[in-house]
Amino acid sequence: MSEKLKVGILGGTGMVGQRFISLLENHPWFEVVTIAASARSAGKRYEDAVGGRWKMTTPMPEAVKDIIVMNVSEVEKVASTVDFVFSAVDMTKDEIRAIEEEYAKTETPVVSNNSAHRWTSDVPMIIPEINPEHIDIIEAQKKRLGTKRGFIAVKPNCSIQSYAPVLAAWREFEPTEVVATTYQAISGAGKTFKDWPEMEGNIIPYIGGEEEKSEQEPLRILGKVANGTIEKASLPLITTQCIRVPVLNGHTAAVFIRFNKKPTKEQLIDRMVSFRGEPQKLELPSAPKQFIQYLEDDDRPQVALDVDFEHGMGVSIGRLREDTLFDYKFVGLSHNTVRGAAGGAVLCAELLKAKGYIKEK
Repeated sequence: MSEKLKVGILGGTGMVGQRFISLLENHPWFEVVTIAASARSAGKRYEDAVGGRWKMTTPMPEAVKDIIVMNVSEVEKVASTVDFVFSAVDMTKDEIRAIEEEYAKTETPVVSNNSAHRWTSDVPMIIPEINPEHIDIIEAQKKRLGTKRGFIAVKPNCSIQSYAPVLAAWREFEPTEVVATTYQAISGAGKTFKDWPEMEGNIIPYIGGEEEKSEQEPLRILGKVANGTIEKASLPLITTQCIRVPVLNGHTAAVFIRFNKKPTKEQLIDRMVSFRGEPQKLELPSAPKQFIQYLEDDDRPQVALDVDFEHGMGVSIGRLREDTLFDYKFVGLSHNTVRGAAGGAVLCAELLKAKGYIKEK
């Protein structure tokens, strides 16, 4: 009998769902036992439901091929088979909010990749190295939902992972203004070049809703828990542009930053590379040993060379230098479907397990 917690993947046939399944293969704590998707996939073997749409570069794990896909809308039935679920469902925001709360009310913790609950006042939005204390808000959420162990926790938008970590690492210098342009991979839209051939050799200067997320979500992560809610930070002021580029995996950010207390370049590098959080202290299974690396070469970070740093769970920073208008500028890179999506959610679930919020039913 396995001692691992039993995991369900909601939306398991999509790209992020596939990434969850890939990352959880041979996980020391968690085992995928249930996969749920839309009614058109329900009743099929997982391998048949996905068909030719497997988008990972590694093969589909043998352990999931014969799992019979369940209907994600049959909440009680799905929830009865698992200890907790990861959510990557493809629905409207209102539908996602409703179905994730339905699962939570079956006393099933939900760790979500979706954006629907990121601004629900008592739902923690977590980058585990930065704001693990935000999980304390779960107690207020459980009171609202009327649950004993069911709750929702979310991870933030993939685009902010390439610059929000350094804002936390540099907090002592009081960042006041940030201008960021993100160059975002097509897998962030759930696509490959086979699905989206018109992206080859192309750039699209618009990604719906992305700039608002990129400007506001770091402030919630840097905020504090107070009076049963999470109060977002007032600074830094952040403005962004988000551009889709012909890259499969990896979001790059070009960032300008101003501080209230101007540091030296050496201080900034030191704070980045020495930055550690709860995942490193607790030695969580998916935690990168080095969360943020600094690359000295002028032509780094590069997607082709650096996107898989720490198995895609680390953040790469380069080209840090003084600026003529702002104090400093730099370039950041993160893996958008690993650290920015499924991997970030898996690390969040590991933190929640380590803190006693996710247990065997």
